Amino acid sequence: MSKRHLGNLQVSAIGAGCMSISANYGPPADIDQGINTLRTAFEKGVTFFDTAEVYGPYINEELVGKALQPFRNQVKIASKFGFAIDGTIGLNSRPEHIKKVVEQSLNRLQTDHIDLYYQHRVDPNVPIEDVAGAMKDLIAEGKILHFGLSEASARTIRRAHAVQPVSAIQSEYSFILP
Repeated sequence: MSKRHLGNLQVSAIGAGCMSISANYGPPADIDQGINTLRTAFEKGVTFFDTAEVYGPYINEELVGKALQPFRNQVKIASKFGFAIDGTIGLNSRPEHIKKVVEQSLNRLQTDHIDLYYQHRVDPNVPIEDVAGAMKDLIAEGKILHFGLSEASARTIRRAHAVQPVSAIQSEYSFILP
């Protein structure tokens, strides 16, 4: 499998978006089937796996953690934060919330670091500079290695990047949806 770089993070050219195994586009797969799918992807050369706390919620990170644990040091895991997950459809990217939920994600993913941590959606109630500052702190602590943004404008990306370099940008794209 060829490789690509997201900033200085090297990943397989094809990554595995794990969301649909647990949620969103149809019923969830059996956990053993999901684990087998991710392990087979790894055997075929995929080393980049993408999940988020909101997928399930939470159960997709648990699945990814369990599936990848035997070879965690040979793969890169991306996850995302930023939804309130409190029964609302709200966003929450306050720095104190980010620092709390990263700990929970680390636990579910059975790892001591997340290779790429995205803000899932830009929170209009929190300055992006504050979010980037929290990412900078988490990088200094070794809990995350790279910072990404999802569904962000060019202006927002520039403002965040001025505080903490942004390694990756993610925009929603699905082969399944028209």
